[in-house]
Amino acid sequence: MNPAPNAIRSLSLEGPAGRLEALLNEGANDTAYAALVCPPHPLYGGTLHNKVVFHAMKALNSFGFPVLRFNFRGAGLSQGEHDHGQGELEDVRTALDWLDGEYHRPLIFAGFSFGAAVGLQAACPDPRVKALIGLGLPVSPIDDRRYNFDFLHDCPKPKLFVSGSRDQYAPRAELERLIALLRQPHQLKIIEDADHFFEGRLREMRQTIEAWITETMEEL
Repeated sequence: MNPAPNAIRSLSLEGPAGRLEALLNEGANDTAYAALVCPPHPLYGGTLHNKVVFHAMKALNSFGFPVLRFNFRGAGLSQGEHDHGQGELEDVRTALDWLDGEYHRPLIFAGFSFGAAVGLQAACPDPRVKALIGLGLPVSPIDDRRYNFDFLHDCPKPKLFVSGSRDQYAPRAELERLIALLRQPHQLKIIEDADHFFEGRLREMRQTIEAWITETMEEL
């Protein structure tokens, strides 16, 4: 018996560093895509329950897509230890593999902050992933952490980037410079008066994702 649409399943994914805690929001049986949403930095409280992650999931699930969220290694009930973005790439690949094995459908990727910086590296070259969403992409150094986004330059997949006008980790000018260098198609949406966590602007962030998915699905 198939779970009812919008049912939530608690999962344990077998990753290279041990089990990864995950939640799956079920979708419609006849939907064309499945989706993955990656959380922010686990050393700073980033989990699959993060508000941005939750609202991104709701946006994608509103189309009937099954949506998987998970905790990186060392976060929540996930086993292993934080690996500064290297091992976390394998965590993302584990989640993509699980979705592919479960649904055998094209995939849509979304990630927030650290989850975007790391997850996009895994999703861009993966032929199973057809569209990419980066939320609060951290283009400025955070403490001693600097992310290299050169891998995005030649990524031909549809890409949506959403950031707040007051995002302290993504100054608008710096973000616009990066996006301008990327291969089309891509779209940058700045949400006015929103900070890195889209506090008070989560509905607008969600609506931005929904509008882009509607537009992009017609082109895929």
